[in-house]
Amino acid sequence: MAGRIEDYALIGDMQTAALVCRDGTVDWLCLPRFDSHAIFAGLLGTEEHGFWRLGPAHAADAEPPAAVRRGYRGDSLILESEWDTPRGTVRVTDFMPPRDGAPQLIRIVEGVSGRVPMRSELRMRFSYGRVVPWVHKHEGRTVAVAGPDSVWFDTEAETYGKDLTTYADFTVAPGDRIAFTISWEPSHKQPPPLPEPEQSLTATEDFWREWVEHCTYHGPYREAVIRSLITLKALTYAPTGGIVAAPTTSLPEDIGGVRNWDYRYTWLRDAAITLSSLLRTGYREEARAWREWLLRAVAGDPENLQIMYGIAGERELGEAELDWLPGYENSGPVRVGNGAAHQLQLDVYGEVTEALHLAHMTGLARNDYASVLQLKLIRYLEDHWNEPDEGIWEVRGPRRHFVHSKVMAWVAVDRTIKLIESGDADGPLERWKELRDDIHRDVCEKGYDKERNTFTQSYGSKELDASLLLIPQMGFLPPDDKRVIGTIEAIQRELSTSDGFILRYPTDGEDEGVDGLPGDEGAFLACSFWMADDLAMIGRVDEARKLFEKLLSLRNDLGLLAEEWDPRLKRQVGNFPQAFSHVPLIDTALRLTASGAYGG
Repeated sequence: MAGRIEDYALIGDMQTAALVCRDGTVDWLCLPRFDSHAIFAGLLGTEEHGFWRLGPAHAADAEPPAAVRRGYRGDSLILESEWDTPRGTVRVTDFMPPRDGAPQLIRIVEGVSGRVPMRSELRMRFSYGRVVPWVHKHEGRTVAVAGPDSVWFDTEAETYGKDLTTYADFTVAPGDRIAFTISWEPSHKQPPPLPEPEQSLTATEDFWREWVEHCTYHGPYREAVIRSLITLKALTYAPTGGIVAAPTTSLPEDIGGVRNWDYRYTWLRDAAITLSSLLRTGYREEARAWREWLLRAVAGDPENLQIMYGIAGERELGEAELDWLPGYENSGPVRVGNGAAHQLQLDVYGEVTEALHLAHMTGLARNDYASVLQLKLIRYLEDHWNEPDEGIWEVRGPRRHFVHSKVMAWVAVDRTIKLIESGDADGPLERWKELRDDIHRDVCEKGYDKERNTFTQSYGSKELDASLLLIPQMGFLPPDDKRVIGTIEAIQRELSTSDGFILRYPTDGEDEGVDGLPGDEGAFLACSFWMADDLAMIGRVDEARKLFEKLLSLRNDLGLLAEEWDPRLKRQVGNFPQAFSHVPLIDTALRLTASGAYGG
């Protein structure tokens, strides 16, 4: 059975990623890309669907022991796990070197004290656990082949096969270092080069140290910010600059429920806010690469802007269910692809325009087509901003006039007006100023409940929505506006959990709610960070700091966050780790630091 979501560590090479559990088991790895088929899918099924366990030997009828200590080596994505056993102490170092060739996952076993019996248990299953590969020896190396894929397994330890699994049993003493590597290569090509684990470890550590040195944030929350930035970097697909929302699919928002989605794609919204955080902390090269990815993905067709694309800009992300996988803790169905790709979500125009605006304001080298794209997006919004849409939360119910969508349409027009006023673009300035005023007036008249002094989720609705917390952050209204303060206080009253965290919107248990789905979900972590931001903006800085530090306490021991927090089960839920949780963590840390609202 897979571990709790927060029991996993992330390692990756900026093209794909693996999740490593506390007991030394890799339960999730897609090769060669984030969105490729998994060769280890035990996370969403059982051990029969693929895993790689490396740790102290244990009795066949006993649970594998969990590491007693683990952590990343400094500011890197190199995981170190240590076990204390009756016979001594052993360390396993796991990492994936940034690559320009074959993807590799390298695991180095090091004896610390005593003599510790160890076991490597490697069960490769291709196509998300459905296909058993042909495993054989080739010139002294072990290779698993099925269809277009081959995975090469290299180690100095003696290996043997049993029950369609590759084992290695060995003992380590102080100073012993034994490496294990898997490398992927298309099956029709020559074998990948023999790995050089120690050199790769040094190069990987150098890479992360040099990358972190570019961070311009040196405030009191630096540890949390740096770990979040490293996580966002790990979710970036280096060859194209695309940024995945998470490296996993179908980790449930509701344990045992159906709210299970594939997040291994580039949401324009998530990527745009990620870009904003990177820019504000000194990472302009990533911002430039994402802007180039955006221009390629949208290509000459901004009128048909999708809310998400593949990591290389692919448009077709057809959704399917993998019925041979029971799902994480029996949370089915397991889905790959994402049917929300072709939804209408008008807020995306605002997020993309805001990101381009920030890139322009922070001095990113001008790209003329970026300005052309921005103007085309506004021309589209002129004709479509007043249509109902599926909104930021990708509801699978009927379209509505979501207030957040209208606010972000206003943002898109506002930022484009600023671009024209700066002299870096030409457009119908007066006409678009009128458009900006029209959208603003429409929202304030139709999306505001005067009796309750709060904006609502959609026009004519009585329900609230945490996305309304972005109204002051986007500059739609000033923080001291009574309607803003009323909305913040209403969300605190009606969408807070007993822990003080914020739900996205009301759900209706077994009945279908506004999102067209049965079941409930946990507190959406991004929304709770937004609340902390808003509280700081309206002068309630001590309350903001306390909420922020409470949110930091939800991170796992490695500083990682999933999408949501289940207040009933007291555990993380949703895809993991989640960019949409780590980005607002960074933003709130920057805001609190600027305000001096931190302890100590």
